[in-house]
Amino acid sequence: MKDFRDKVVVITGAGSGMGRDLAVKLGREGAKLAISDMNPEGLAATEKLVRETGAQVHAQILNVAEREAVLEYADTVVKHYGKVNVIFNNAGIAHHGEIERTEFKDIERVMDVDYWGVVNGTKAFLPHIIASGDGHIVNTSSLFGLLAEPGQAAYNSAKFAVRGFTESLNQEMIVAKHPVKVTCVHPGGIKTAIARNATTSGDHDQRQTAEFFDKYLARMTSEKAADIILDGVRKNKARVLVGADAKFLDVWVRIVASHYQWVSAKVTGWALSKAG
Repeated sequence: MKDFRDKVVVITGAGSGMGRDLAVKLGREGAKLAISDMNPEGLAATEKLVRETGAQVHAQILNVAEREAVLEYADTVVKHYGKVNVIFNNAGIAHHGEIERTEFKDIERVMDVDYWGVVNGTKAFLPHIIASGDGHIVNTSSLFGLLAEPGQAAYNSAKFAVRGFTESLNQEMIVAKHPVKVTCVHPGGIKTAIARNATTSGDHDQRQTAEFFDKYLARMTSEKAADIILDGVRKNKARVLVGADAKFLDVWVRIVASHYQWVSAKVTGWALSKAG
């Protein structure tokens, strides 16, 4: 997909961060947008920005974890525009806490949004994207879908699952010879609100954890991340690594294999002591 003009593009989690920047950039390229988010104020702000580009936009509050709502949403978008070419399954949340101190509900909440939200969006829109004859599915995993981190079990679980689901989907589209490309996105530290909106377990201070992420780990703006993602989609890349940290750590894990876990545990332990 070299050109997004007149393509119908669905973006979940469009109320802020990468979702918002993807929507605005695609609006400038002449795409027809269907954007959703759980945050009414954030979604309204994105809708206003997209309309200022002159693009058509359909905005709707949506909880991607609610399967029936996502299925109905797909029908609504197709009825509104007549087709769907692309979906960015971008909505996501985070939780920080050790497994022994994390409640089942906290893990389930992250899995429901970050993993099942991707599955729900993919399944709901896939028939329409195949029917478009020129389709693309873009699922957001994470750097934490490439390596695990202490205190990130819920997020790691969801993002590794997204990676496996997306890579399998890509292969199935090739086998079936469907006119659909599939991309799995692995952002590193991006300046978004995900850390500030994250929940925590145990002794972790949510504010301190978020401040540490924003100060030391979030190196790239969401606008730059959106540029990299769109470039990867245009080039039909199966995997897009966003940021020098994602690229470096991907190679590092491949080289050192399971030994990365010991190093990661030591570094994270030190970083958490500084954050506290």
